[in-house]
Amino acid sequence: MLADLSPIIAATAQWLMRAYPSGGGALASALCEVQARQAVTVAAWLRYPTPTDAALVGMAGPGGAARLDWIAGADAAAEQDADDRAWRTWVDEVVASWAASLLTDPELAGLAVAAIAEGGHLAGTPAEFRRLLAPDDSDRRAAALLRHPDLLAPVSALHQEQLLQLLKPGQALIA
Repeated sequence: MLADLSPIIAATAQWLMRAYPSGGGALASALCEVQARQAVTVAAWLRYPTPTDAALVGMAGPGGAARLDWIAGADAAAEQDADDRAWRTWVDEVVASWAASLLTDPELAGLAVAAIAEGGHLAGTPAEFRRLLAPDDSDRRAAALLRHPDLLAPVSALHQEQLLQLLKPGQALIA
């Protein structure tokens, strides 16, 4: 399943890292990227729980980053080259919003990881989400902007209600 969603995961994590960058060098950037990818992976698996869902979004495309860029104040499309615009078309607004919610709410992140485990996404997959669920001090410093609730509030608020509904007790993910 991860391979089917890998363009969306890569692009959406890249968007989060560019919108809320780490400010502390190569190691901090790597730690920030891991946290963004883990949050985006969980969000993507929740958003597209079946192989059919993943195939459909792969064919139709996720929608792009235009609205997210505007909300985050990074809507300088005129300054983007063709390569930059190309990857941005694979950004999924709902996945970015859900990932932002997971990065800023540890309890919600725990519920989301538990939900994907119940849905079968982790079966046979060596997936670990420690940096999302239990970030240490280095992780927190590296992703200070990426995990800042006030900064991510406009993005997480876009689709957070859907995520909360999905993670309500008794809701079942299809896998």
